[in-house]
Amino acid sequence: MEGTLFQLKFTAKSLNRQSKRCEKEAKTEKARLKKAIQNGNSDIARVYASNAIRKQKEGVNLAKLSSRVDAVASRVQTAVTMRQVTGSMASVVRGMDRAMESMNLETISNVMDKFESQFEDLDVQAEYMEGTIGGATALSTPQDDIDTLMQQVADEAGLELNQELDVMEAPQELPKEEELTERLARLRNAS
Repeated sequence: MEGTLFQLKFTAKSLNRQSKRCEKEAKTEKARLKKAIQNGNSDIARVYASNAIRKQKEGVNLAKLSSRVDAVASRVQTAVTMRQVTGSMASVVRGMDRAMESMNLETISNVMDKFESQFEDLDVQAEYMEGTIGGATALSTPQDDIDTLMQQVADEAGLELNQELDVMEAPQELPKEEELTERLARLRNAS
């Protein structure tokens, strides 16, 4: 499973690089378009405009695909973590069986404390991974920032932004990493 995780992360990075390359090629095509317009070559300008749009769309599609692959990688990472915790819990259960055979209450108590500690650690890890996955798949840029940037670019280009922008609902705020780190430290100190 770790090999699959590595392959997914590698694929996501590769798709991201290809997306950036497409963006760069789109800028090059736009520069060629501008030069063709300045020279009065409208047919060539149309070709460059078509190429720029195609490269832009290709870059956006690759970026979306990269994001999806990255989200899958996060889910696989969660599965790997769960498998490790399951192995730890299995060894604790075996320890509980041995303790129950001897009916040594002190040993049973220690094993149960360890089990509770590992269960709480699992809960913290699962909560953190859910937050990470939610953050990876959710839109984290505020809509106002997006609208402002779009208006700024339109103003710089001397264009009017004539379309009404849909206001998206902001994603739920995820637990702060500091809070999760502190909680994990408290759980470790308790055991």
